[in-house]
Amino acid sequence: MKKIVILGAGCAGSMVANKLRKALNQEEWSITIIDQDDKHVYQPGLLFIPFGIYKAEDVVRSRSEFIPKGVNFVIDEIVAIDTDNQRVETTAGDYEYDKIIVCTGVSLAPGEIPGLMEGWQKTAFDFYTLEGAVNLGRAMREFKSGKLILNIAEFPFKCPVAPLEFVYLADAYFTERGLRDQIEIRLVTPLPGAFTKPKASAFFTQLMEQKNIKTTANYDLAEVDCKNKKIISAGDEEIEYDLLVSIPPNVGARYLVKSGVAMDEIGYVKTNNHTLKAENFDNMYVLGDTTTLPTSKAGSVAHFSAEVMVENFMREISGEPLREDFDGHANCFIETGFDKAALIDFNYKYEPLPGKFPLPGLGPFSLLGESKANHWGKMMFKWVYWNKLVTGEEMPLEAQMSLAGKVQD
Repeated sequence: MKKIVILGAGCAGSMVANKLRKALNQEEWSITIIDQDDKHVYQPGLLFIPFGIYKAEDVVRSRSEFIPKGVNFVIDEIVAIDTDNQRVETTAGDYEYDKIIVCTGVSLAPGEIPGLMEGWQKTAFDFYTLEGAVNLGRAMREFKSGKLILNIAEFPFKCPVAPLEFVYLADAYFTERGLRDQIEIRLVTPLPGAFTKPKASAFFTQLMEQKNIKTTANYDLAEVDCKNKKIISAGDEEIEYDLLVSIPPNVGARYLVKSGVAMDEIGYVKTNNHTLKAENFDNMYVLGDTTTLPTSKAGSVAHFSAEVMVENFMREISGEPLREDFDGHANCFIETGFDKAALIDFNYKYEPLPGKFPLPGLGPFSLLGESKANHWGKMMFKWVYWNKLVTGEEMPLEAQMSLAGKVQD
C-alpha cells in the first residue's frame, strides 16, 4: 500500500484530506494527517472577537470533526522531515510516505522585532491568534481615548485585507460607543498604499479618508519601544501609540527550515505557481500559507489551489502530465463597518475589478463596492466554512477566475 502524509490539519490540510480520501482507493492508498493539537480555528472569525461580534468558542472546533473516515489523524509534534528516506519524524514516532503534502501554514514571530516582546499582549496585541484576539478585545473595551496604531511589520502576511477590516471596524466600534472623536486611528504599513493592487488600493484608501483613518505608507519598521509607546522605522521615524495592534513577521514551521525543505530561514516552501508541486522535491505538494505563491495568503487561495492540486495528484499517479491550471485566484469579503462590506476577486493577471458576483450582472454581491449584501455574505461564510469548505465538498465557484460580470477599462 502506498502512503500519503499530510502535514497540518488546518483549512488546506483538512480540505485535501477529504478530497483525496474520496478520490483514492483505500486499499491502494493510506492517508495520514498530522497536527500538534485537536483545535481547528476558524481564522476569519478572529477579526470579530476584539469587537465583541464573536466569542472565542464561536471560532474553535475539534479538528477531528473534519477528518474523514479512512484517514489516520495523528496529534503529535513534528520534529523533522527526512526527504532522502521519505519519512516524517515526530516526538512519538516516524511516518514513511510515498507522497507528502505540506499544509503547515505560518505563525507570528513577534520576537523578530526588537523590543516588541516587552509589551506583547500587554500594550501591543494581535488578532491573528485566539489568545491575541481575546486579549485585544479586553484592551479595546478599556480604551477610551488616544492613538490606536495598527502596524504591519513586513510583507507577506496572512490575509492582507484583514488590517483594513480591523481599522474600518474600529472606526464603527468607537463611533457606536460615542468615543470616535477622542481616538485617532492610523494604519502604518510597509506597502505603498492600503493594498497591493492599485485599483483596490485606491478604493480602500478613499474609504479610509471618508472614515478619517490616517495612513502612513512605506514604513520600514525597525523596532518597538514599548516603554515609551512608540514604533521606530529604519529611517528613525517615530510614531507614538497608546494602543498598538501589531502584525509581526509571519514565518513557516521551524522544522521545515531545519530539514532543508524551506527555501530560506523564513520558512516558506518553494512552490510551482501553477501546479502546486514543490519546486525542489518531486514527491511533494504544497498548499496554504506556507507556499511561495505570489498571491494572498488566504483561505480562498487554499480552496482554489486545492482543486488544482488534487487534480494534478490524480494525474501524476496515473502517469499523465500535470496541468498548470492554478491562476492565482483569490476572493475576499472585506468588512467596512456599520454592517457593510466590500468584495474583491482577482488572480495573477487581473487585479480586482468592479462588477457583480458570482452571477454576472445580478450578484447578489458587489465587487469593489460596499453593500449590506456583502456583509451578510461574509457572516454566512462561517457556516460554509465549517459545513462545506474544510469537509472538501464541491463548491459552486470554479478554481479559475472568471471575467464574466466584471467591468474592465
